[in-house]
Amino acid sequence: MTVTVLLFASYAESLGTHSMRLDVPSGATVADVIGHVRALPGADRLPSAPLVAVNERYSRGTRVLESGDEVAIVPPVAGG
Repeated sequence: MTVTVLLFASYAESLGTHSMRLDVPSGATVADVIGHVRALPGADRLPSAPLVAVNERYSRGTRVLESGDEVAIVPPVAGG
């Protein structure tokens, strides 16, 4: 099955893209996708457990994904 991974700010800069499509096995979780992304060159800025949203809703690593899901890896946000 295929999921889309969205990257923002320093994560997108480090990996050289704002989005990517990943083929993952049926039953894959958010943590599986994060593990795949962390294995890519330039992914050293990603923390071990980044903030993630699936289909625009914050999700945990244990969430099982479905084909066509959109997984956004959200960097820390500062403001004032």
